[in-house]
Amino acid sequence: MKKLVVFTGAGISVESGLPTFRGTDGLWEGYRVEDVATPEAWLRDPELVQEFYNQRRLACMEAKPNKAHIKLAELEKNFDVRIITQNIDDLHERAGSTHVLHLHGEIMKSQSSKNAEIVYQLEGSTINMGDKCEFGSQLRPHVVWFGEAVPNMIPATKLSREAEVFVVIGTSLQVYPAANLLYETNPLCKLILIDPNADNYRVPPNVIKIEEPATKGIDYLVELLTK
Repeated sequence: MKKLVVFTGAGISVESGLPTFRGTDGLWEGYRVEDVATPEAWLRDPELVQEFYNQRRLACMEAKPNKAHIKLAELEKNFDVRIITQNIDDLHERAGSTHVLHLHGEIMKSQSSKNAEIVYQLEGSTINMGDKCEFGSQLRPHVVWFGEAVPNMIPATKLSREAEVFVVIGTSLQVYPAANLLYETNPLCKLILIDPNADNYRVPPNVIKIEEPATKGIDYLVELLTK
């Protein structure tokens, strides 16, 4: 089957009711990103950071996969679909996608604050101060904060280079190093961009632009792929 790699960002989850991490006012759910999404914020006020992500986790659990998530999962019937996402929610998995690589972590998991490789699946929405890993360190959200390494960039780059079709959905291509993935594709790869502001993005001239939100653009994508 043809290898289809789909790179998704916040725009695909917005239509499920989850806001982008940084609004037009520079805030994330009323908080400065620097106060809730950096290692320095965790050192300064871990209780605030913990509570912030507990609330985001609850919102994630209440959200439902939308048409775009579901259609991407259905494409696995005819394509070898690999999803690379900047999103920390689990909507792709809940829609049925079986190969999802999270660049920036997964909010439904916790990790040791001392060793990022010690990761646990969460049962509920809350990580409490005092919850510790098996080696005694405080648990924190399994999220890649600004200023931290992005270990999944290596497998994501490999997937991008193997793609026969590379689709970008709902990301501004402004967050690096993830935004470089589009340029890691091989010269014969078909490139497609779905975003309401697609015409404003500076991308290679061979990119097919679908200037629609994810839930509408997905129909055009399916039509393009199945011709």
